[in-house]
Amino acid sequence: MAKDQNRRLTPSQLQADMDANAAIDSLPAYAPANPAYTQTAVEAIASAMQSAQQAEINAQNALASARDNAAAAEWDFHNAILGVKDQVIAQYGVDSNEVQSLGLKKKSEYKAPKPKKKIA
Repeated sequence: MAKDQNRRLTPSQLQADMDANAAIDSLPAYAPANPAYTQTAVEAIASAMQSAQQAEINAQNALASARDNAAAAEWDFHNAILGVKDQVIAQYGVDSNEVQSLGLKKKSEYKAPKPKKKIA
């Protein structure tokens, strides 16, 4: 048995195992003493592995889709809030307390621009 069964197998290890499984078919006198290692038992384990891999791929696809949906919903919300801010500015004015309550600066809070000195 392997020491660390918490890590994933490398693709080359997995391919070597699948090649060995395919080679078992060419052994006509293969009759293991342990019934857990018969051809049918190993085929059932390989089938379970392929099902688990397919389930993992489906879960990754579902995660990617959910992530895309969440990002789209976040952008929709952000754009709605930007529209709300524009509407509050239009309704109450750029120097109102309502504008400040949305986290924006009042127009009067900005410093007046200073004239640039001309270099001779």
